[in-house]
Amino acid sequence: MNLSNLKPAKGSVKDSKRIGRGTGSGKGGTSTRGHKGAGSRSGTSTKVGFEGGQMPLQRRLPKVGFKNPNRVEYVGINLDALQQLAEKFSLTTIDFDTFREHGLASKNDLIKVLGRGEVKAKLDVKAHAFSATAQKAIEAAGGSIVKL
Repeated sequence: MNLSNLKPAKGSVKDSKRIGRGTGSGKGGTSTRGHKGAGSRSGTSTKVGFEGGQMPLQRRLPKVGFKNPNRVEYVGINLDALQQLAEKFSLTTIDFDTFREHGLASKNDLIKVLGRGEVKAKLDVKAHAFSATAQKAIEAAGGSIVKL
C-alpha cells in the first residue's frame, strides 16, 4: 500500500447533484428551483431566520430579561480557595497579583471574597469587595482585609 492507491471508504463519497443538465437527468427544466416565485429567480436571498412568511421563531418567543449596562460584575473567590493558596504556597498576604499568578482572575477582573469554607491561617487579604461572612471569618482567624 502507498499513497498512489489510497481510496476513501466505500459509500463515504457521493457524487454531487448535477443541476441544469437537461430533462433526462431529472434535475433539468427548473433546476430544482420550482416554478415562479422569488426563490426561482437569480440574485435572490432571504434574511437569516426567514421562515417563508410564517412568523419567525425569534419573534414568536417572548422577550425575556434585562441586563443593566452599568452593572458591576465581580469574580467570586471563596475562603476555602484562599486557605488552599495559603497552605500550598505558604502565603500570609494575598492580593490581586497573587490571584492573577495562580489563575483565579485576569487583569480587568474585580474580585469579591465570599464566605464558603474556613480560614485557619492568619491572612492579610486585599480585594475589591468582601461579603460580611468572609470579612468576619478572616478577622476571626487573626487576619485583616483591605478594600482596593
